[in-house]
Amino acid sequence: MDRLVCGDVGFGKTEVALRASFVAVQDGYQVAILCPTTLLAEQHSQTFADRYADWPIRIAELSRFKSQKEQTQALAQLAEGKIDIVIGTHRLLQKDVRFKRLGLVIVDEEHRFGVRQKEILKQLRSEVDILTLTATPIPRTLGMAMEGLRDFSVIATAPQKRLAVKTFVQNMSKGIVREAVLREFKRGGQVYFLHNEVDTIENMRLELENLLPEARIVVGHGQLPERELERVMRDFTQQRANLLLCTTIIETGIDIPTANTIVINRADRFGLAQLHQLRGRVGRSHHQAYAYLLTDPDAKPTAQARKRLEAISMMEELGSGFYLAMHDLEIRGAGEVLGDQQSGEIAHVGFSLYSEMLKRAVRALQSGQEPGIESPLEAVSEINLHTPALLPTDYCPDVQERLTLYKRLANCDIEDELIALREELVDRFGNLPPQTQALIETHRLRQFLRPWDILKLDASPTQISIQFGKNAPIDPVKVILLVQQNRRTRMSGPDRLIRQADLPELRQRVEGVKKLLEEVRQ
Repeated sequence: MDRLVCGDVGFGKTEVALRASFVAVQDGYQVAILCPTTLLAEQHSQTFADRYADWPIRIAELSRFKSQKEQTQALAQLAEGKIDIVIGTHRLLQKDVRFKRLGLVIVDEEHRFGVRQKEILKQLRSEVDILTLTATPIPRTLGMAMEGLRDFSVIATAPQKRLAVKTFVQNMSKGIVREAVLREFKRGGQVYFLHNEVDTIENMRLELENLLPEARIVVGHGQLPERELERVMRDFTQQRANLLLCTTIIETGIDIPTANTIVINRADRFGLAQLHQLRGRVGRSHHQAYAYLLTDPDAKPTAQARKRLEAISMMEELGSGFYLAMHDLEIRGAGEVLGDQQSGEIAHVGFSLYSEMLKRAVRALQSGQEPGIESPLEAVSEINLHTPALLPTDYCPDVQERLTLYKRLANCDIEDELIALREELVDRFGNLPPQTQALIETHRLRQFLRPWDILKLDASPTQISIQFGKNAPIDPVKVILLVQQNRRTRMSGPDRLIRQADLPELRQRVEGVKKLLEEVRQ
């Protein structure tokens, strides 16, 4: 398994991880869970311990919250197979980590890891199953999932009674901060205040203490000693403090249902996925949650930052993480399939053309052939049946609709798709006029000609002319025998076969082409 599970923040991806781990452990395998931050590893460790309390499952945590002695002991037990589930940060990727029987790797918050880091885990065992969880996948991962190179699942249903987070973009002012924080305190909740500068975080603490004497403030950031950070988070989780002044250390996966307001200072400095993740720290219960994205009143945000803030405030509804990731994919490109570039120059070819080229290469590899690097797109046969083939304006009046239908006809790869589209046309617009029947016959003939590598086909009422490509699967000896046996058939140059025939009707021409190719094959 190499599956990407894309579910919005707070939609239950951790629940999927819990159940997948349980199945793997029951089958006698070890599970490795990779988290981007120590806080998330600590939280997962607590969640897993609580859920598996009634089962003989041994869980270990590898992060800087654990002493060197505890880590050494955990590593030894892991190598002996005495530990079933190990939850850790990048510490899991170091060379001294050995498993006895690793069966499942879960990468939580996948967008926080690089390609190389994920490849290290795959090298541990070639047979290992990989489950990747994220709300906003990086373009490379999402591109691979959508091309069928990885399995892909979306959790689209929000938990019951979940409300969308109300988002406000405003200039920073003491009045807004005080009003937002006190509203949350009055209903017994807690507040995150995000200030992403460790150097000035203590100054911000003094400002908040003067502004909000009612608040019990704790400060958390990545440069705090392990024990101090652990104590801060415990105080906040157990509601001994009601305002957490912090950096982006809380960005990934922190789940505190009682905290339902987040104030983000200098929100214009954050990326789109980051803002979406930070907003997802609140609103994790049935209470209405609020996110305040504050900008510096003295410094105007850049055009890019304004666009990001506009996008995040527009995408308020539940489940918008996937759409943000799709938007990101189209802006930044899909990255390399084999290299470690996570975004790429997709703008030069366009997403749909890139997808078509990649789909064709994947199909060729799956059927055991070498993908054509020099001609990444299929040579489409040029077909002329000497009769109008189109969707007339009086049949389908809307120009946009006609363009869409032409595109859909061109994308029909098999007969069944063509039949379904023909039925849809009859259902929507009425019986097909002769020009549209000719259009559908042309596409049907194109499907038939695909394995033949035919560059050009011309079928008039008096003759059929077929020009073959370099890789046409035909035997020259059979073509010579056919020319000798049939007076009406001749060669014109090295690659063109011509047959004189009396074919006044469209259907007769189509049948005449198929008959000639069958004779060449025999």
